[in-house]
Amino acid sequence: MKRTRRLKRWALILLGSSAVLLVPWTVVLALTLPTRTEVHNWSLAWIGLDVLMAAGCAATAVLGLRGDARVRLTASATASVAILDAWFDVTTSAVGTALLEALGSAVAEAGLAAACVFLALSKGRQGEPAPR
Repeated sequence: MKRTRRLKRWALILLGSSAVLLVPWTVVLALTLPTRTEVHNWSLAWIGLDVLMAAGCAATAVLGLRGDARVRLTASATASVAILDAWFDVTTSAVGTALLEALGSAVAEAGLAAACVFLALSKGRQGEPAPR
């Protein structure tokens, strides 16, 4: 038990240190990254993100229906992927119809993320019977 607490403490110290170190790194990126670039494998990147979101939704649904407590983990990850997808949809869209479509998708993805956050924060018990 003592070793677990020590590992948890070090993990939290690592996370806190990372947060602090990411501030200057973000400033460097803001000052040095180009505003435009050519991207290879663009469609593969977007398809991969949507496949990841679909897999997260499926895993969360299956675990949730089985009453498995690990549903909280997949729900957390899926919420993150949905928000990430929405962010990149909106920030990489051209002004006009594409941006309106991205904003519409972002609203749907925000709803998905909200449902996942609700599941991630719920106090379900392991072995709880599946809802009928």
